[in-house]
Amino acid sequence: MAEAVKKPRPEFRNIGLGQILFAYRLPLAGRVSILHRVSGALLFIFLPFLLYLFDQSLTSELSFEVFKGFLSNVIVKLIVLVLSWAFLFHFCAGVRHLVMDTNHGAVSKEKGKQTSIVVLIVSSLLTLAVAAKLFGVF
Repeated sequence: MAEAVKKPRPEFRNIGLGQILFAYRLPLAGRVSILHRVSGALLFIFLPFLLYLFDQSLTSELSFEVFKGFLSNVIVKLIVLVLSWAFLFHFCAGVRHLVMDTNHGAVSKEKGKQTSIVVLIVSSLLTLAVAAKLFGVF
């Protein structure tokens, strides 16, 4: 008998971060989902820093003045601004997920895109308000 022609078996590999970010065109809802995870990871990693800032602001009047001096540094303000974005974005995206869990009419491509746009706009506006307050605009 003739030998069977062997077909090459398909290879399935895990995709890398570069492929996710640049090769695939994710829908807006997918990008918001990834940003939701990134913001949650940032909040978890910087939790000791946030607790330290909270502790320093509440210990005494003198420690509060030291805290205000510490927060006057531009680099610290930028770190606080990034953490504020992470909190606000994570909160807005979490509300979006709760709405999708309780209202099955909100689970469609169109509604997913609409709610993703709302999350991006609301969290951006809130972050701009925090930045304005943090950098002394008002």
